Amino acid sequence: MTEQITDLEKCWFLSPPWGNQIPPVEVNLLEKVYLKTNRTFGHCCGVQWYSDCWNYVIEVKDDFIYVTKYQIIGTGQIQQRTNTKPAFVLGERVLLCFPNHGTKQRLVLGIELIEKSWFYFVELASPTFLASSTTNRFSLVREEDLVRVKV
Repeated sequence: MTEQITDLEKCWFLSPPWGNQIPPVEVNLLEKVYLKTNRTFGHCCGVQWYSDCWNYVIEVKDDFIYVTKYQIIGTGQIQQRTNTKPAFVLGERVLLCFPNHGTKQRLVLGIELIEKSWFYFVELASPTFLASSTTNRFSLVREEDLVRVKV
């Protein structure tokens, strides 16, 4: 029985929540965007899969606003804020370097630039196990804590 649960958990962590094909993102990381609701400009410093769609983290005057694609318009202008690009991409398989987290293979479900460093969203617990809990399913993980899976 334990073996079946372990197999199920491994499959679940590698099953993309968006289905077979990863949906395209509306704007690129570090792209200047226009916020329709605020009638102002900001920069996309993150994107994450949440509630069955991409959610964007937009920085506006040292404040962070979470929006969907319907609330922004991309300008195509990229603002270079860091010399490094993210090491991993959305939907990529990675290995966690954490002990005691069951299967360590996960999918990158989000990327965010925080203080000139890239961080990645990965699911740490099944939505079924946490249905009655207030605990967050996702964790923000440092680049150093992930390793690319060799296919």
